[in-house]
Amino acid sequence: MWSEEELRDIEPDPPARTGPRSRATPLRQVVTARALARLIESRTPHELTRSSVIHAPGAGTHGNFIDAAYRRICANPAWAARLTKPHTAKRQARPTGPAEEVREWCELDTATSSDALLMNIFCYPRVFTPRLCTLLGVEAGTQPEFGFRPGLELERKLQDRTEIDMKLGNLLVEAKLTEADFQFAPLRLLERYPHFDELFDRESLTISRRGVAGYQLIRGILAAHAEHARFCVLLDARRPDLIEGWYDIIRTVRSYEMQSRLRLVTWQEAAATVPAPLAKFLDAKYGIIESK
Repeated sequence: MWSEEELRDIEPDPPARTGPRSRATPLRQVVTARALARLIESRTPHELTRSSVIHAPGAGTHGNFIDAAYRRICANPAWAARLTKPHTAKRQARPTGPAEEVREWCELDTATSSDALLMNIFCYPRVFTPRLCTLLGVEAGTQPEFGFRPGLELERKLQDRTEIDMKLGNLLVEAKLTEADFQFAPLRLLERYPHFDELFDRESLTISRRGVAGYQLIRGILAAHAEHARFCVLLDARRPDLIEGWYDIIRTVRSYEMQSRLRLVTWQEAAATVPAPLAKFLDAKYGIIESK
């Protein structure tokens, strides 16, 4: 396992910037504006911050989830445990509305949470339509596993702490929405993976004073290699910067066989395959319009 000092070297997703350089800001503003509009109608428990909406569970409902998916999440202990994942801000929520209790913020309570979006889709009843299965290359009836930890080893047989957002059969999925980037990490941390140089052309990687760009993608590809699996990134078509970042990493993968196991899917493409009530929800909450 990495030491605390090494873990601090990995640059986390920074807070949303408000300046013109942030490509995530416009989408964050769209999602937040839609969350505020829905609050006017639903009056569900929530707290407002300067950049987002923090929802809180109500009486069997949650403002950040479509009801049918939320019921299934609560009925599945493994899925429900994901709801308690702490928010990085670690602040206390004092929600307005019917709920009066004070509670810690959780990551999936945030209106802009990509994990919440992921669970809204893949926990929805009968979501695995033939079109979605074809899009992702998975079988109908596949059971999602959230927060999957692959068997990824470091040098000297140390265990990596990598967490993959979702596992669907032999498909590992990384979800992105309003995150700033795919994170940065020092090259020396990547060199600790025994198969790093086998899989990647280090001379082609983008390295700056912040470190190696695309750390999460490199880590996900290494995990897919270790698990003999495929790796997919789910992101928004309104984020050309993330799409470009994906292809920047793909170009550094040495093996054509490994490249064949990698794919990018947009939320818009996924929305075109799901049941109509869910597609309507994705449009209303996130502005994700079906890609025809």
